[in-house]
Amino acid sequence: MLQSLQLYLSRQASSLGRYLLEQFLYLSLGWVPTILGIALRGIFYRLILKMDGVAAIENNVRLRFANYIRLAHGVYLDQHTYLHACPNGITIGQNSIVMYGAILHVYNFRDMPHSGITIGKDCLIGEYSVIRGQGGVHIGDRVYTSPFTQIIAVDHVFDDPSRPFVEQGITAQGITIEDDVWLGAGAIVTDGVHIGKGAVIAAGAVVTKDVPAHTVVAGVPAKPIRQIDGAAPVAPERIVYHTTAGVNG
Repeated sequence: MLQSLQLYLSRQASSLGRYLLEQFLYLSLGWVPTILGIALRGIFYRLILKMDGVAAIENNVRLRFANYIRLAHGVYLDQHTYLHACPNGITIGQNSIVMYGAILHVYNFRDMPHSGITIGKDCLIGEYSVIRGQGGVHIGDRVYTSPFTQIIAVDHVFDDPSRPFVEQGITAQGITIEDDVWLGAGAIVTDGVHIGKGAVIAAGAVVTKDVPAHTVVAGVPAKPIRQIDGAAPVAPERIVYHTTAGVNG
């Protein structure tokens, strides 16, 4: 029983004292709705996380290892977002927004020196997006992810058919996304990928290789389909739908 309790605490906070303080604030203030709750959390959550200036935290936001979280001025965390930090932490830049239901998660593996999540300024993390930072995720400025995107800086090893994959360990190379990148809905970025400045990742694409700057990629696996060079793109073919109905229906 004691061992189970210790295991649980090790996955929730950096110490028993921090756990008790964080849980007390969540229970007393985490549920308070509207601007009143945002104001109260803006004052008292400074006791458990780093806040540079004023940040807005909606009700029902879940935080773990809060002392490893840093929010710059103007950050907004929407309802039901979940930030699980680690010794290297989660840093969110000025005026960035994390939308409803998004998850920023790093297991507390202390033997991964590059783990952590860093998000630049003026970014938007879309609804229900997932970012896992075991290998380190570095996102530049003005990066937008659409709903249900996944940025996963960790992978399982499964080379030995005689052993379960859970016994073969993981790799965590890290992911870098430079400034001004847009990821479409449902896009997935796998571990070890570098996405260059101004690139566009189409909806549903699975990015397994580096993406050059100012390139549009699409597909599974994602491949370049266009360079963003200022030239007008080819207009899509016009489709005319015919119907047997009359003008009035």
